[in-house]
Amino acid sequence: MSSPRRAEGDQVRVLLAEDEESFVEALEVGLAREGFEVVVARDGTEALASFEETRPDLVLLDVMLPKLSGLDVCRAIRARSTVPIIMVTAKSTEIDTVVGLEVGADDYVAKPYRLRELVARMRAVLRRAPGSGEAREAPAGNGPEVVAEDPDDQVLEVGEVTLDVARHRVWVRGQEVQLRRKEFDLLTLLMENAGRVLTREVLIDRVWGSDYVGDTKTLDVHIKRLRSRIEEQPSTPRWIVTVRGVGYRFERPH
Repeated sequence: MSSPRRAEGDQVRVLLAEDEESFVEALEVGLAREGFEVVVARDGTEALASFEETRPDLVLLDVMLPKLSGLDVCRAIRARSTVPIIMVTAKSTEIDTVVGLEVGADDYVAKPYRLRELVARMRAVLRRAPGSGEAREAPAGNGPEVVAEDPDDQVLEVGEVTLDVARHRVWVRGQEVQLRRKEFDLLTLLMENAGRVLTREVLIDRVWGSDYVGDTKTLDVHIKRLRSRIEEQPSTPRWIVTVRGVGYRFERPH
């Protein structure tokens, strides 16, 4: 179940789940100044209750919440809604990033952060959210076999992977696999350009948007997760290969 969008011109409602009072006060003032309506929850249980009551457009979710962790809150929200979620935490190691993204977060910001960076990320995920009206630009390229004349029914087949663009479905060696939205967009872009090297900058720009202000760790995490779902041996990938110092390429079968 997705949160309903308010009428155009209304304030964007943000659920801020944070228990550090200094951050709460600063964000309430800063986000209000940027035009957001802020609803505050100071523990995980309150965050879930507030989510149901207020139907926010975006959730800023601290990982280390009392009563119920931010990761558990994220899982619970994802089970019922596609609302954008940005995880906010004092931790910034790769494993923490992986866990946050695995449970369904759209982005990940480590403390301390600048308000300008946070707001830029918030606006970016809101533009990419379902129902926002932003369409992903499809890259040009003749790499894969396209099985359909109608672009709306486009099916890509490269090697052992078949991807149905319109129906958001993927099969690997005949078995259907489940991908999150960003994983699907990334795989689509790679398969559309099969045999070509796509730089890290191009991948981030096309999948996360030209206004993405984070580092490239998020891309690496998504590539790692895609390999775990597609490759028979993810540690020695056959299909999604790294071109050192440049980016990634989806291999065409020889």
